[in-house]
Amino acid sequence: MSNRIFATAQDAENAFYEALERCDLDGMMAVWAEDEDIVCIHPTGPRLTGQDQVRESWAKIFAGGPGARVQISHPVAISGMMIAVHSVHENFTVQGDPRPRPPVIATNVYLRTPAGWRMIVHHASPAPAQPEAAPRDAPPKILH
Repeated sequence: MSNRIFATAQDAENAFYEALERCDLDGMMAVWAEDEDIVCIHPTGPRLTGQDQVRESWAKIFAGGPGARVQISHPVAISGMMIAVHSVHENFTVQGDPRPRPPVIATNVYLRTPAGWRMIVHHASPAPAQPEAAPRDAPPKILH
């Protein structure tokens, strides 16, 4: 059991992204509820449930070591007394690689437990491609 207490869902979310950047498996799992009903879905990956599957997936991701930075944008938070849902865009950059990467859209769900706020769901998906802007010299569209 983790000794860390997250007083708010935002504290848990901050710890989640800090552990992600550091490739810190113990720090990552300290954010998650110690429950078999947790769910994690990585971009284009299958649904993982329970402590063992979630831990194993993060261990594989972290095996390459740190190097990626993540900046969160477009946050939307819905909070209640016992549950909080955060939707964010995860914007990744990789050290030494200047290529822009499309954002990942993530939904993080936190539950207030006797041990503080803990993550129960992380669902990340590639963001849809942005539509191309219309050419500036195109005639205006007129609807009748």
